Amino acid sequence: MLSTSTPLSSSTTQWSHLLNSQRLGASKKFNANTSTRSQFHKDYDRLVFSHSFRQLNQKTQVHPLTNQLGIHTRLTHSLEVSCIGRSLGMMAAEKLHGKLTSGLPAGISPYDVGVIVQAACLAHDIGNPPFGHAGEYAIRDWFSHSDRHAILQNMSSNEQLDLLAYEGNAQGFRLLARNEHHPDKGGMRLTCATLGAFMKYPWLATHSNDINDKHHHHNVQKFGCFYSESAQLEELAACLNLPRSTQHDGFARHPLAYLLEAADDICYALIDLEDGINLNMLTYSEVAAIFYELIGERPSGISLPAHMSVRQSLASLRARAMMRLINAVTDAFVANSEALLAGTLNGSLFTHCDAHVQNGINQAKQLAREKIFNHPSKVRMELMANQCLHRLLDAFIPLAWTNEKAAPISFEQQRLLMLLQPHLDEHRQVLSDNVYHNILNILDFITGMNDHEAYRLAQELQGHWGTMV
Repeated sequence: MLSTSTPLSSSTTQWSHLLNSQRLGASKKFNANTSTRSQFHKDYDRLVFSHSFRQLNQKTQVHPLTNQLGIHTRLTHSLEVSCIGRSLGMMAAEKLHGKLTSGLPAGISPYDVGVIVQAACLAHDIGNPPFGHAGEYAIRDWFSHSDRHAILQNMSSNEQLDLLAYEGNAQGFRLLARNEHHPDKGGMRLTCATLGAFMKYPWLATHSNDINDKHHHHNVQKFGCFYSESAQLEELAACLNLPRSTQHDGFARHPLAYLLEAADDICYALIDLEDGINLNMLTYSEVAAIFYELIGERPSGISLPAHMSVRQSLASLRARAMMRLINAVTDAFVANSEALLAGTLNGSLFTHCDAHVQNGINQAKQLAREKIFNHPSKVRMELMANQCLHRLLDAFIPLAWTNEKAAPISFEQQRLLMLLQPHLDEHRQVLSDNVYHNILNILDFITGMNDHEAYRLAQELQGHWGTMV
């Protein structure tokens, strides 16, 4: 295993570590490209065929449990982000290849870099609980309630923070590195390069959060790894030769994680706004104005071309905006490649793009905040999501500290255990004396549900026969 302090002779040598095709958790080593289908293509395929990826089909992107067809789910969003990510990876590698004196590492092509980012993007939301960010807030809220203090006090600060600052990103890494495919034996065993690109926040909750501040979820700083997977994070960082962060005790991001973040932001900025129009939350002219800003044009007046529908016109503007953004982001990536390799880049790649691009992205985010995220129908859905997850947590989490041997458990808890048991068996887990690990195993079960499954079970726990929304 490589030390994280190994001196590097050149940026090409550093890239050869960062694009490492060694599989995290696998005992045998693989050559990068022994066939037309590279190790990175295999990562992509493993993700596509995984149960957790399929579950994204009925998980919220922005609008939970919407009955309207053609509105994005986490699955369609992830596919779109992976397409943008592939373009960013390929174009950034091509531009970088021209800049590096000795080019990309041997056996790695711009196409391989594209596939690494594509696979990482495909997985970027794989750990999200039901109902998206509302689900994360609900879990944090539940653990921060005063009733839970007695249980949390018996845990270390690392363990407490994982629950009080609960993160879908960390759940995603747990899923990929531990739970899916080979439970407790390396998980999906993806390449270190793909996992590095996936890790937007390669640090623990304690590296970016203070436990005294965490009883209010609005103070939460993002993190990418639970304490339970800290050994896997250390192993990944060593394999990729990631430098230590200058901001905290964790690691600096893999440079390709910046491309994943940009791909997510591009889709969020452009496509989520289109959903807003389809749901009558936004007007065509509000969204078209932002697209023109990103393209860098100033139309005299924004009106639909006579021969085009709203959908066709937006698709045409979106394609041009995406091309401009992909070009701008990859230019920023190459211009800042030394800072990216050193782990010292401040902000996202968008903060290093020209003013039109920065303004356009900021306007898109602002419009989404004002008109979509605070829309009454969205707020009502989030209240429902909060109630729904609290109901599930109220029922299942006490199983984490209910010792069957010490005292007889209630009829309800016996039945809840029967619902949980197939999940525990599949992941080769048992409820033990370690409350922290028990809670994480139960959260694996709850957060693995899609929106419809979670809604239906919560209804049934309240005594209503669960119906589809």
